[in-house]
Amino acid sequence: MEAAGLIIAQEKGFFAKYGMTGVELSKQANWASARDNVTIGSGGGGIDGGQWQMPMHHLISEGIITNGQKVPMYVLAQLVTQGNSIAVAGMHTGKGMGLDLKNAADYVKNFSATQSRKFKAAHTFPNVNQDFWIRYWFAAGGVNPDTDIDLLAVPPAETVQGMRNGTMDAFSTGDPWPYRIVADDIGFMAALTHEIWPFHPEEYLALRADWVDANPKATKALLKGLMEAQQWCDQPENRPELVEICAGRNYFNIPVDILTPPHKGAYEMGDNKAAFDDIKVGSLYWNDDRGNVSYPYKSHDLWFLTESIRWGFHRNQIQDFDTVQRIIDAVNREDIWREAAEEAGFTADIPSETSRGVETFFDGIKFDPTNPQAYLDSLSIKAA
Repeated sequence: MEAAGLIIAQEKGFFAKYGMTGVELSKQANWASARDNVTIGSGGGGIDGGQWQMPMHHLISEGIITNGQKVPMYVLAQLVTQGNSIAVAGMHTGKGMGLDLKNAADYVKNFSATQSRKFKAAHTFPNVNQDFWIRYWFAAGGVNPDTDIDLLAVPPAETVQGMRNGTMDAFSTGDPWPYRIVADDIGFMAALTHEIWPFHPEEYLALRADWVDANPKATKALLKGLMEAQQWCDQPENRPELVEICAGRNYFNIPVDILTPPHKGAYEMGDNKAAFDDIKVGSLYWNDDRGNVSYPYKSHDLWFLTESIRWGFHRNQIQDFDTVQRIIDAVNREDIWREAAEEAGFTADIPSETSRGVETFFDGIKFDPTNPQAYLDSLSIKAA
């Protein structure tokens, strides 16, 4: 449901309120299609930007995932926090696969001793959000995701079918897949990402830099519409209408009852785990217990790119923190977010700093944005 803010801004007239009456929301087939379409831009029949997993927009700007073609992009807002889970296939029920994986680590690492394959896990696109969530969970439990298991990018529907037929074991997934997996008795939730990192950053709005530079007033109008939509989305009394709109044929095209529980924070976990019933553990769009959700903190960009270094992603292009900071400063346009919020009168919710401060994960590991190397040094499992 990461796109809900954009969908509501369009359908409830918040974009139009600020003069953006010609916005077109274009559903993309997958992440690779979105990447390819933003590379060619709307002038070539593609798109000007949209919803992205972090740090796709940084990687596109550097030409890292676009065959060397650099397409400068600006990250303008965070769309949502949380709303993701680690799902495990039902064949692993009773094996101790929960938030703390340590008791099941040997079972996972030795899976091939009793099966004809390694333990297999999936995410939706390599080297971005959902890849990072499942990597962190495995590594915190003593399982090296690069050597102890097979970890690969697979479309959600194909992954779920693999969980049904016994060829896929785990899945890093966003709503509404966690609900469907448990409700359809395909598997269970090992953990919500809220448990791994409370109020973590999730997906973002980013646009091509050339469009933003050519349309500064329109960019801020888009942001104002999005911000007001995000505030609307966070009101519990609006969640039923949000679900009704997003479940429609133009968007997710799924039954309303599949989207309803996650938007109440109601998660059945399965495998004898306690259920959740707290709106704060699911998707939040404007404010959470750590402050403003919509604001694109530079410290969060830094965590994702630090994780890229941790796992040895893009070694030739991202080698040190000087490079990381250069990329963040070029791509993160929190200054435009601030200007838009001020002009719209949302001044009470503007953060005072570009850093959210120290982040603490479920295993006690801390990420201090002022010293990312110390974070890397504290991690026992990482690329050589």
